[in-house]
Amino acid sequence: MPDIHATAIVDPAAQIAEGCVVGPYCVVGPHVSLGEGVRLHSHVVIDGRTTVGARTQIYPFSSIGQPPQDLKYKGEPSELRLGTDNVIREHVTMNTGTEGGGMVTRIGNRCLFMPGSHVAHDCRIGDNVIMANHTTLAGHVVLEDHVIMGGLSGAQQFVRIGRGAIIGAMAGAKSDVIPYGMVMGRPGLLAGLNLVGLKRAGVDSKEIQALMKAYEHLFGTEGTFAERIDTVAESYGGRATVDAVVGFLRAETSRPILRPEED
Repeated sequence: MPDIHATAIVDPAAQIAEGCVVGPYCVVGPHVSLGEGVRLHSHVVIDGRTTVGARTQIYPFSSIGQPPQDLKYKGEPSELRLGTDNVIREHVTMNTGTEGGGMVTRIGNRCLFMPGSHVAHDCRIGDNVIMANHTTLAGHVVLEDHVIMGGLSGAQQFVRIGRGAIIGAMAGAKSDVIPYGMVMGRPGLLAGLNLVGLKRAGVDSKEIQALMKAYEHLFGTEGTFAERIDTVAESYGGRATVDAVVGFLRAETSRPILRPEED
């Protein structure tokens, strides 16, 4: 049976799985589903049509599943879906989706959301993502797997940040960031590749060297950007990291690509 503290307010219609712990002064709404082993430490509010995956931990004063901060939202039955083994620290806020964004905000597995971070409506977050203190995402942002966002950083609405990229502290992503890219400064500028992250992920040195050459060619001056993408695919394709970058650049998007010379 779940362990629910006497001071917690849990709607009878909520689905609380075996092994859950609902700590003091938590509030759980009627459309909430908590997977096995979920722990709400204390003073957590979860509402809306929110699903929390197994073994996720949520710390005090977090507000999860509240309506989106979008003036176009008119009460549609949108959702927030969290995967398994996430850690959500103090004062984190996450909103449900909107009709214009597919009605669902999605979060993957094994992510860490540090205090004060915010996930807005219709965001899509992959696995093993880290959002440091007071990181904020506007609506419809996509973070692919293994993205790291430094403290006080942010991303504008509809921005995509590719897998393995890192956004430095206090930097802002106003355009799409290529996989394994590194964004630094204010305003955020593409400042090379996340080489430390690549090495920690065990990527072979030869592949890293090929990715570095691909990066130099992509942001060179010969030909158009589209032509340079084709050249990189032909010259360095077949490597997982390069293919990820090429696929990202060829995908449909509403934002430009962040480049080193962008101001």
